[in-house]
Parts: sequence; structure tokens; C-alpha cells
Amino acid sequence: MKYYLAPLEGITGYIFRNAHQKYFTSADKYFTPFLVPKPNTGKQFTAKELADILPEHNQGIYLVPQIMTNKAEDFVTMANALQEYGYQEINLNLGCPSKTVVSKGRGSGFLSDTEKLNRFFDFVFSHTNLKISVKTRIGLHDPDEFPDLIQIYNQFPFEELIIHPRIQSMYYNGKPDLTAFAYACETSKNPLCYNGDIFRASDFHSILARFSVPSVMFGRGLVANPGLIDEIVSQKFMEKLTFRAFHDQLLEEYRQAFHNDVNAMFRMKEFWYYAADMFTDSSSYAKKIRKTKNFVIYNQIVDRLFDEQELMSGAGFSCISS
Repeated sequence: MKYYLAPLEGITGYIFRNAHQKYFTSADKYFTPFLVPKPNTGKQFTAKELADILPEHNQGIYLVPQIMTNKAEDFVTMANALQEYGYQEINLNLGCPSKTVVSKGRGSGFLSDTEKLNRFFDFVFSHTNLKISVKTRIGLHDPDEFPDLIQIYNQFPFEELIIHPRIQSMYYNGKPDLTAFAYACETSKNPLCYNGDIFRASDFHSILARFSVPSVMFGRGLVANPGLIDEIVSQKFMEKLTFRAFHDQLLEEYRQAFHNDVNAMFRMKEFWYYAADMFTDSSSYAKKIRKTKNFVIYNQIVDRLFDEQELMSGAGFSCISS
């Protein structure tokens, strides 16, 4: 079984990945938040994107850059640039449900144009020798779109299909469509990876009881509980001291990267949106973390949370407000 960490924009960059690998069982693959090609600009990557993919920022990590585009030529150009940095596998984002992204026909918005999607892959596989994987939803508006998508995917030798079995319009609401994932297991000619709502070890075991897949991808669940892989593999629940050290490294690395305590604090607020669910009686602390604009007060709140509350064995991201 292989374990992957999904890309979450603004959270799972190289600072998070390095801290996760240091304090917890490493994921077998980490994926970058999506990179967007910039044709006719004279440069392939923004400074932020370049920092995230530099090999020296990802030592000892198997990192898969993820590209978001609906233009095959731009995908190949960026993939070739990534290959120069030593990358051998590239992922295409066909899963992002954001309205802004979808309105441009990217992410899960690309799924509605199956003819263009087929031409896209035909061009990509004839113009690169890199391993190509896809992170996909099961359709834009209706799960009935999924068989046509599988038919397209079956025409090409993907490294793997990472399937989040929701349609775009669900965003992260409702439950993953396990019937659709079962269909993929029955009909796909490519290796599959399951992704979606694995927030606790019990969620993982439920999926594995139903599906025989070689890999699973965690997103929000592993951000909330960075020790989730340890919990699954060795039944070892995350210790509070380890979680505190993980938090402190994140905060310090963000301070160094941003050269600004307040910006570092706001990045940590995104982390706490997920991670607060791991503590007993955490709602009042989480609310104070969200509201504060003062770095000193932020640290005081976090100190009290760690001192006054305990981690809950078996807890996970609640997703109630997501």
C-alpha cells in the first residue's frame, strides 16, 4: 500500500512537506499545489512556484509536480521544464472544483469537453516520455459522465488515475460516490488511487475493506492529523509533544520564508482550520485563533490550547464547515 499527500493550495508546500517528513511517517508521494503555465511571458514559474519545486527544498521527498491547464502544448512545455529539475512524473489537475478555475475550462471544468480532453492526452503522450498521472473527479454535473471519461483514460498509459469520486458541483459536500469508484475498479486499464474523505484510520479501513487498490491519497485528513499514516501503519497515535514540535517548525519556517510574523501567523490559521479538530474542547481556541491579528496573542492562544487540552485518539477533520 502506498500513501500520498494531496495538494492543498496555500498549505502543502515545501515547508509543510519537509516538516511532515521530519516528524511523521513520510508519504510515498507528495504532490505540489497546482502550477499554471504562463505562455508568452518568458518564464515558466513564479518565484513562489520555483521555491516549491526546487530540489534543494524537497530533499528525500518523492515529489510530483501538478500542472493545471487545458492546453496540451503548455502542459508539455512546463513538463519539459520540470524534467530539467529532475522530475520524472507529472500530474494533471482535473479535480479542482473552484468556480474561477472551472469557468476557464480548467481543473474539473475540463471534464465537460471530452473531445478536447482526448486530443489533449493524444498530444501529451506523443510529445513527452515522462510518466503522466491524473487527479480527476467523476464529472462536472453528473456521475453519468464518468463512463465516457474512463473510456478516454483507458486509451492512454497513465502512471495512475487518482480518483476523487465527487462531481464538480458537489465541491466537498455530501459523500463520495463509491459506486462510481467501484465502476472504475471494474473497468479501468490503469492503476487506481482512491482519494476522498479519509479523515480517520477507520475511514481508511472502510475503503480498503471494499476496494483493492494499490494506493490512497489523503488531503484534509492528513493536514488535520499529520500522524494519520503512522496511525494506520503502526497503530501509533500522534503524541502532543510531536504535534507541538511540528507546529513550531511550520511557524518558524513560515516566518523565515515570509520575513513577516503576521503573514506567517495567517498561514498558520489555514492549518488550524483543519488541525483544531484533533483537540478536546477546541472550538473556543479555534475561534480566537481565527480572530486574532496579533502574533504575540496568537502564540499565547496556541500555548493555552496545548497546555489545557488533549489530543483525541481516533479524531479527525470534521468537515462540517467545509
